[in-house]
Amino acid sequence: MIVVETADGLVSRPSARVVLIDDADRLLLFSSRDQRDGTLRWYTPGGGLQPGENHQAAALRELREETGLANVALGPEVWRGRPWTTERGGVTYEVRQRYYLARIPISEIDTTRMEDFERASITGHRWWTAQELAETADLLRPAGLPHLLAALLAEGPPRHPILVDG
Repeated sequence: MIVVETADGLVSRPSARVVLIDDADRLLLFSSRDQRDGTLRWYTPGGGLQPGENHQAAALRELREETGLANVALGPEVWRGRPWTTERGGVTYEVRQRYYLARIPISEIDTTRMEDFERASITGHRWWTAQELAETADLLRPAGLPHLLAALLAEGPPRHPILVDG
């Protein structure tokens, strides 16, 4: 993971995520349970950049590790996350995410290549339709995901990445 301390003492954590959509227009999301309040949250595959990696290379590496999918053609950056902070192991990180679109045929997901910390925190995965996302009470990241996905499916990738929360 690339680690750079910012002027305010936060550790910068650039990250890359993949908006993975299959032929049935379903979006792949992973889940984790918040240890504080028990809520279930869903988010796209991805993670932090490693030294020497750019965002696209990190997105493809993370996708391979978390799903077993290789040789995926990565599309354009569609969303860019506003910076947010999280604490892990006593260190406060400022997370800056970029989201890239990828389309694939309907596929099975193989999570056996996940790293130990991913296996410990990820509780599951599933393919979601835009309608299912709109109907769930679970926490979705980025915020506004049902609308973002519906717009992406209806209009295609934006000319410039859309700024999103989370």
